[in-house]
Amino acid sequence: MSVGSPFSCVLWDVDGTLVDASDGILRRLTITLEHFGLPAPTRAELVHWIGPPLYESFQHHAGMTSEGATDAVSFYRALGKADGYTTDVKLYPGVKQIVDDLAAAGVPQGTASSKPENQVQALMLHFDLAEHMTAITGATPDEKTLATKADIVAEALRRMRAAGVDTSRPVLIGDRHHDVDGATANGVPVIFVRWGFSWPHEAEGAQAVVDNADELHALLLVDSDA
Repeated sequence: MSVGSPFSCVLWDVDGTLVDASDGILRRLTITLEHFGLPAPTRAELVHWIGPPLYESFQHHAGMTSEGATDAVSFYRALGKADGYTTDVKLYPGVKQIVDDLAAAGVPQGTASSKPENQVQALMLHFDLAEHMTAITGATPDEKTLATKADIVAEALRRMRAAGVDTSRPVLIGDRHHDVDGATANGVPVIFVRWGFSWPHEAEGAQAVVDNADELHALLLVDSDA
């Protein structure tokens, strides 16, 4: 049996899609917000924080000014660097097998994450996924220069094309509304995964919605002899 994909390349969101970093994020957010004299989020409130750029979240959810958010991001990133970017992070069940199987089928893959790129690189190396990623794309450290999901997806596609990848039929795998919005702005369909941190309505606009890795695998890899 020959296995192929209906997509010419696959882009992966990271937080909430490939990895669950919620334990470390909650701990660092708590320390950061208390440092700036603000209440820490509860675990239930993490849905508002995980996914979008922290620079935006510190303003939208903590009421900080642009300058205050810049300081908070710097403080938070320093905590993350001290922790090590892979501390308290785990892969979601079944996703590594999908990445491995896509690679075995010759399907180019890359990341398109709002997480700072150096952290994405560390995670891909830690979980032995880097070898399967043609381009590892994330946000700039300040989360300003390259921060919006639309810009990140555009940059990921640019890097894939520069590496000789056919980007005529791309797909983004993500778990938040900004994944859908950012991909749509680039004409990229989205497969929305429900195992991350999201509200039900956030899947609106996605090409498909899946509840587990088996369902995602079935959409990404098919019997090409059939």
